[in-house]
Amino acid sequence: MTRLVFILLFLTTPFTFHGAKASEKKAYPATRLSGAPPQIDGHLTDEAWESGTWESGFIQHEPFNRGEPSQQTSFKILYDDNNIYVAIRAHDSAPDSIVPRITRRDNIDGDVVGIALDSYFDQRTAFQFLVNAAGVKIDMINTNDGQNDDFTWDPVWYVKTSINEDGWVAEMQIPLQQIRFSTNENHTWGLQVARILYRKQEVSFWQHIPRDAPGFVHQFGLLTNLHGIKPRKLAEFIPYSVAKTETFLKQEGNPFADGNSSFLSGGMDGKIGITSDLTLNFTVNPDFGQIEADPSEVNLSAFETWLEEKRPFFVEGRNIYNFRLSPGDGDNSGENLFYSRRIGRSPQYRPDLTNSEYMDFPENTSILGAFKLSGKTNSGWSVGLLESLTAQEKAETFQSGNYSHRTVEPMTNYFLGRLQKDSGSGNTIIGGMITATNRRLSDSALYFLHRSAYSGGIDFWHAWKDKTYSISMKTYFSLVSGEEEALIRTQTSSARYFQRPDAKHLSVDSTRRSLAGHGGSLEFMKAGNGHWNYGSFLTWKSPGLELNDIGYVRNTDEIMQVFWIGYRIWEPFSIFRRININYAQWHGFEFSGKNIFNGNNINFTTQFINYWSFGTGINYQGKSLSKSFLRGGPSMKLPAGINTWINIRTDQRKKVKAGIGANLFSSFVHYNRSTRFMVSLEYQPMDAFSISVSPGYSTNQPELQYVDQQSFLGKKRYIHASMDQKTYSFTLRLNYSLTPDLSIQYYGAPFFSTGKYSSFKYITNPKAPEFSSRFSNYEAGQLSFVPDESRFFIDEDMDGTADYSFEKPDFNAMFLNSNLVTRWEFKPGSVLFLVWSQGRSQYDTNGEFFMQTDFTDLFDIHPHNIFLVKFSYRFGL
Repeated sequence: MTRLVFILLFLTTPFTFHGAKASEKKAYPATRLSGAPPQIDGHLTDEAWESGTWESGFIQHEPFNRGEPSQQTSFKILYDDNNIYVAIRAHDSAPDSIVPRITRRDNIDGDVVGIALDSYFDQRTAFQFLVNAAGVKIDMINTNDGQNDDFTWDPVWYVKTSINEDGWVAEMQIPLQQIRFSTNENHTWGLQVARILYRKQEVSFWQHIPRDAPGFVHQFGLLTNLHGIKPRKLAEFIPYSVAKTETFLKQEGNPFADGNSSFLSGGMDGKIGITSDLTLNFTVNPDFGQIEADPSEVNLSAFETWLEEKRPFFVEGRNIYNFRLSPGDGDNSGENLFYSRRIGRSPQYRPDLTNSEYMDFPENTSILGAFKLSGKTNSGWSVGLLESLTAQEKAETFQSGNYSHRTVEPMTNYFLGRLQKDSGSGNTIIGGMITATNRRLSDSALYFLHRSAYSGGIDFWHAWKDKTYSISMKTYFSLVSGEEEALIRTQTSSARYFQRPDAKHLSVDSTRRSLAGHGGSLEFMKAGNGHWNYGSFLTWKSPGLELNDIGYVRNTDEIMQVFWIGYRIWEPFSIFRRININYAQWHGFEFSGKNIFNGNNINFTTQFINYWSFGTGINYQGKSLSKSFLRGGPSMKLPAGINTWINIRTDQRKKVKAGIGANLFSSFVHYNRSTRFMVSLEYQPMDAFSISVSPGYSTNQPELQYVDQQSFLGKKRYIHASMDQKTYSFTLRLNYSLTPDLSIQYYGAPFFSTGKYSSFKYITNPKAPEFSSRFSNYEAGQLSFVPDESRFFIDEDMDGTADYSFEKPDFNAMFLNSNLVTRWEFKPGSVLFLVWSQGRSQYDTNGEFFMQTDFTDLFDIHPHNIFLVKFSYRFGL
């Protein structure tokens, strides 16, 4: 009945909603300077500012759409052959209430003003230059009509601010070299000017944009009267040097662990304007030692963990290299034709060592060099090329006085090409992408890797009715090749498991030297012009799809259907500032047609007029068939369950702000129960300093947790156990910004996770109607534990002789990652980093959780310290 109601809403809503009326576009004529340019000091006292016209008439965007702003704002725009000059006056009747937060660049905090320029005039792309009242820069590129924000873009521009009795002022100088535009004699650009009044969480725009508008950039007003300016080719070279010292535990007899090491290295980053439309970014021997460490985890699943990219070279401009396999979020949301963490990854081969052998193993694969060519032509073509070469990595080993080297990662070339063409004022976009990975496999120990891997895709998007409705389609393919060993590994990996005995449509071919696959998606969406939004999509991934050489794919052999609908209220009423309600439904199938999962979700989020926030949701996971549960065995039938979540956040404008969250999953039979509790607390005693803590605690209690596979009398034994896992994490952050260009940040994250296994069993009938009939517990006489070997021995036929054994699976994992980073941008684009990183780790098999003891023991572990100085200097031509 519920599903029928939502289907009726889906069918009738297009004829019943009343969308917001589009605003008439404003136009502002820029003024060409005839004299000396202004000095950027934040005071607007230069003679240059006597020319030009002040423009006001801002309209509130949030919270009261189309309302009169609480405070008035005005701006003026001048230009010459080399720069755009912007002055913004943020009038304020209560200047003592202005919030000038000093933070790191791109952190939107406090009172903010800024300008956005659609200089391509494609109604899809905008360059944003914003600043807060303390002078902190916030710059980004908006793509896909404002749906994607790239904060990693850090152009060289100049801005100063000042606070006075009438409010505050921002004065900007934006070099034309930093933005892209055509070679026409006369120009018209898209223009938006914005203000955030922090104490009221109020956003106002010069060009009004309705809250329910489907898109952002195409709604901009116009910047006119730009004559005689020409695109400037960018040329920046940033050489750098790194001095690093490491200290760690000294091991007697191990020549690679003498307690310390030091080295000095260098490299270069740069940007070169190949044409007025295309920019080449390059890096030679890059170093990312200042990057914060990845969060700790204990992964007990069959799947690889997706990790966020943090390296600046790969993060900047990543939107153009994005080719997601499917819409939406969830476990598969990271799947993409390109996953940049593959480049420079940890070496994939680790040699086995004897008891008397030591090894110096490289932490990451060296990136010899990489470049990106990207841009957009005047005719609407978006271009992206990426090329990277990583080194052949060798581990050095030592045994009985002899040193030797073993190759652990081959020299590898990665290539990516992306092309998109938009037309019809950005209402139609068609594009394609290709990738290539080629390895030099000269060592037979590396034959488990693909020699080559290619993938590609074509995508299409079309919108109508002022971009309220859209359809999108994409298809993609993959082809990998290599030795038989590599292809067997591919076929039996967790993304495929071709060896599953009940997968009649699949089989492992041990003679195969290549494997091809395909996938795609179809999507319809209504997003904007009204309170109701909805959409539906269908995705598929064939069993042979393999992207994990340069991309990321978690599951294949899957067809998935999703429908969602949402209702939103953005105007404050009663006790609410805004409300969102969403419902979603999904089904999943194998390519054989077998239904493998289904579910429903409803969630609710709101912000109250006192600026507190609340969210809750419930997720129903229906009965499912898991292809990965038995790690290559037959599919396992799993019970249905309910997942619920809730979170509450206090007023984020205050000096003290807090949040709490909880998540609970419980199956309908005694199969699994998990909980997670999270707390966040931040204190900002002054505008330049903040401290935050985020503790978390979770439990996981499955009845069936995978342990091992063994053979008995010609049959597979899929061994599982009940598990009691407890995990505690804690994150501490300190941020102190002496100026917008000089900051000190500390990040510390201790992590503890224990798992205690009991009630060992093996799977007997994975698809039995009753859950308790799907496994059999080992009897006391069948199971014995030998402490000296830390192994369980199974005498299944109870004849007095062990039939098989497995290692004790209990674990106690303790980690500490911490970074102390001082960053000084002593001139635009030139930076000095001082870094201290410390790591502590220990893994044992006691399986007991004692918070106080574990925390004390963590700081008894000998640390691995890294002290690093990185100096880079920008040369601009």
